[in-house]
Amino acid sequence: MAAAPFIGAAGSILSASPAQAATIDAGQFALTARTANSYGEFADLTAGLTTKLPTVDATTVIADVNRNAIHLTSAPSTSEAFQTGFAWDSDDQEVDYWIPQGVTTSADAYGDGTYPDAGTDRVVLASWYFEDNPDGDTNADGTPKPKYELDKGLRLTFVNYNNESAPKYRHVLLVEPVKTATGEFSFNPIRKHAGGIMWYGNLLYVVDTYKGLRVFDLNTLFKVPLTEKDVCGLHTDGQYYGYGYQYVLPQSHAYDNAGKYLRFTAIGLDRASTPDSLVVSEYSPSGTVSYTDPNVVFNGTGIATTTPKVVRWDLDYTDRKLASLTATEAVTVSQQKIQGVVSRKTKHYLSASDGTTTKGTLRTFTSGGSTASAVCDLVIGCEDLSYHSSGASKWSFSESVIWNVGEYVNKRYVYAVHADGS
Repeated sequence: MAAAPFIGAAGSILSASPAQAATIDAGQFALTARTANSYGEFADLTAGLTTKLPTVDATTVIADVNRNAIHLTSAPSTSEAFQTGFAWDSDDQEVDYWIPQGVTTSADAYGDGTYPDAGTDRVVLASWYFEDNPDGDTNADGTPKPKYELDKGLRLTFVNYNNESAPKYRHVLLVEPVKTATGEFSFNPIRKHAGGIMWYGNLLYVVDTYKGLRVFDLNTLFKVPLTEKDVCGLHTDGQYYGYGYQYVLPQSHAYDNAGKYLRFTAIGLDRASTPDSLVVSEYSPSGTVSYTDPNVVFNGTGIATTTPKVVRWDLDYTDRKLASLTATEAVTVSQQKIQGVVSRKTKHYLSASDGTTTKGTLRTFTSGGSTASAVCDLVIGCEDLSYHSSGASKWSFSESVIWNVGEYVNKRYVYAVHADGS
């Protein structure tokens, strides 16, 4: 294989060794569908909550946005090949405990670029996780020392992008439906990382790093009171709350890893493949994935390879779920710090970060090819990716673009770059 190190725009080598790619046996990677948790079937739990709470769908939330984003008129920070984008308001730019991670758009949800099917709304979705120890402090014994005792889990942001020059948004809490000790219907926060998200029809896919995929149905959200900002679920007063958020979105389904170990870091939709498919990529700080951590347990049956991978599963457009539980493609790529992935048939795009002060990079490689190459610079702290085809008839740009999101305080941009880097 060719030996060509990655060279960033600043001249630094982003991978200590050539970022080589290789095709491996996809049959090693499999998922199992799960419709329930330890409290019962997701559908039954959600149905129980519908008897207690007002139910809305995503279109209601999209129309009920309450925060003003800041329109970007030029490329943010270190990014190149800029097309469009926005920044969060000052509160969301500066908050240290909510950290942006995932991005997807209505161009993922439906091929014409709008939501719902044959609709009119142009929408961007972003995911955030709650960091209870943003300063990285430790106790005397070396264990993490939380700055915030209450971990509020995950939130999803609906950005109404119908007016590109003045986008508006609203945060929604992601929850898992459960029952209380006395058998009452309730819901809990989901304390995960949500490094990548993918919108497909009415379903939202969220990566669960060590376990697999969580799925949420955007046809069913619950409206709850805004008070009691430190309560999630059924409270002692008989009311339901969502940490001060107006809407909560309950989990509806899951896909648990049942094959070789895989770190579910990021997820992307491929509408160019036949059938449509999703791809998952793995993060590693060094270019070698470790599956040993005393604090977590990976779902799976063992190690296929420690080289970071991109793994593909086919989708069924009729119900928006997986068409097969066994992967149809798996490729390795020895690239460190992969934060996002999207694919177009055999062409794969990766976002690679490089710390808190150095620009990120959009890279691409081809299945069966030897190395990946740089497309353009991204912002410092680049995260998830989402492909937006120029063929989206109701929300298209002059050329295809790729959306990205930045995670660091005061560098939190959500923006699209030209897919060819021009």
